[in-house]
Amino acid sequence: MEGIRFTPGGRIMCGIAGFFHPKGIYQNNSLRFKERLSAMGAAVKRRGPDDEGIWLGNFMGLSHRRLSIIDPEGGRQPMANAYKDGFCAIAYNGELYNTKEIKKDLLSRGCRFKTSSDTEVILEGYMEYGTDFVKRLNGIFAIAIADTSCQTLFLFRDRVGVKPLFYTVTHEGEVIFGSELKALFALPEISPRLDIAGANEIFSLGPARTDCCGVLKDIREVRPGHFLTVNSSGLCEETYWKLESRPHTDSWEQTVEKTAFLVTDSIRRQMVSDVPICAFLSGGLDSSLVSAVCAAELRKNGRKFTTFSFDFTGNDLYFRSNDFQPTRDRPYAEEMADYLKTDHHFLECGSLTLEKRLSDSVLAHDLPAMGDIDSSLLQFCSMVKDHCKVALTGECADEIFGGYPWFHKESCLRANTFPWTMDLAPRKLLLKDDFLAVLHMDEYVKNAYEHSLARTPRCPEDTPLEARRREISWLNLNWFMRTLLERMDRTSMYCGLEARVPFADHRIIEYLWNVPWEMKAKDGVAKGLLRHAAKGLLPEEVLWRKKSPYPKTYDKKYEVLLAGQIRELIRDPSAPVMEFLDQKKVETFLKSPSDYGKPWYGQLMAGPQMMAYILQVNFWLSHYGIKTLIS
Repeated sequence: MEGIRFTPGGRIMCGIAGFFHPKGIYQNNSLRFKERLSAMGAAVKRRGPDDEGIWLGNFMGLSHRRLSIIDPEGGRQPMANAYKDGFCAIAYNGELYNTKEIKKDLLSRGCRFKTSSDTEVILEGYMEYGTDFVKRLNGIFAIAIADTSCQTLFLFRDRVGVKPLFYTVTHEGEVIFGSELKALFALPEISPRLDIAGANEIFSLGPARTDCCGVLKDIREVRPGHFLTVNSSGLCEETYWKLESRPHTDSWEQTVEKTAFLVTDSIRRQMVSDVPICAFLSGGLDSSLVSAVCAAELRKNGRKFTTFSFDFTGNDLYFRSNDFQPTRDRPYAEEMADYLKTDHHFLECGSLTLEKRLSDSVLAHDLPAMGDIDSSLLQFCSMVKDHCKVALTGECADEIFGGYPWFHKESCLRANTFPWTMDLAPRKLLLKDDFLAVLHMDEYVKNAYEHSLARTPRCPEDTPLEARRREISWLNLNWFMRTLLERMDRTSMYCGLEARVPFADHRIIEYLWNVPWEMKAKDGVAKGLLRHAAKGLLPEEVLWRKKSPYPKTYDKKYEVLLAGQIRELIRDPSAPVMEFLDQKKVETFLKSPSDYGKPWYGQLMAGPQMMAYILQVNFWLSHYGIKTLIS
């Protein structure tokens, strides 16, 4: 068996990496290339601290790091099976939620299984159906399959991009891939470089980024709903899933019934685990619904469900209500925990911890992230990990059901740009004039927006207003939701926690995509459809609560901490971010009062988060030794 090291498999969350060379050079110096694979795997150890494995063929090599969730004793990767006149090997990061159905079908076709893992189901699925097997999967995944019978590497990514998969192509034609950018940087021949396009991703669009863009020069990411075929003929990208627009024909009653089924079925499917599970419970509609379904399922077996909510130390004193964040979460979380009789834990984070975690957030992403909105989630995930390995979340419901203000605000509907960043002025405020002249920020954002908008699946029957809402939905799914999915994946996996996102089930997205706004926002209430679908599961106060997003700190001491860090930064001539920042502009900014109510990205990133983001950019440039190619 060519290069096989591990044969059993298990359903696990993990990290993958590997490479392909069109000239088939790896077996000529197998020791060296096995060391390369080991180094790439070690770079993503935090995604899979429990085990490691490598597989090496002549044209391809795979590396795998493992976090055990299901079948912890038996699951190891890469795994391989004989196939045609060669072998198929797989390295897989993810989770399937319809393993039983797929396995039943494969058994009926004569397939035989040695393990209970979904890894083997995926491998057998490929050998039975070819690349079309991926259309049958319900789950989150990044998959690498090496097929020696045709000397081809296949790289698959799940439909909405929950699991990451980066790659680059060297001048020699070698394709190198990994779950995280650091897996690529583990090889000395790959050095991180930032050009004008990458700088625009950081300063003009960040923390969002363009579809398939790895920010750094020559690095890309496999698009969600796509797979790559890599062989001696080159690299080919293929689409296996896309949204289709059509008139919605279900009645209101049918729509509520189907929505309720899809949501609850997804939540129940994602409860599968051989280790204890929990949920993030903010007291908002989305997390409360997830918690309610989970608690009811466990209650059938006389078991108590565990939930966690998050806040910042002293936030009862510092919180300030505004249009984006009208109420604190804690009273509603307390009500839900009592209503569901869960084993509930209130977790808190102080300002000093929040500031210190900013660099960890960058290490988790290998990129600047959402400032303290990201570092706080990382801290909370690390605290939850002390209790559970698997957490269900309410992420993605707002993007799918239309919960954000830009779905219904007239100014956002009219704006000819991304509705979560309608004004670029705050982004330009601190940058050098000569850098801005090279950056062409407005043009870059305009091109990104128009290119994305042009790909919106259209429905001829839509009214002009409904067509615009469809565009807003498209932008949310392809930009804002992916940013939050990245945040959830990187922060949780950095801590060894698997955070699941049941609302991101592709069946929910496909169905809701064609539900008209008058149903999604029934009677003018944001997410009215989801609220009606959740009737009977939640107390009325929570069911009809106005949206209040993920919490952030309003403690002025945190702002003082950040300002002190920024002042040290601008006085340090060796600080790499000072290549882009204007010192006088920054000093003026530090003297101005923060405006917590006017974010420059999303609903939460205002003045303090701008400082946090700048600190992250500086740490990123310094820690990764990024060479700038900007003149």
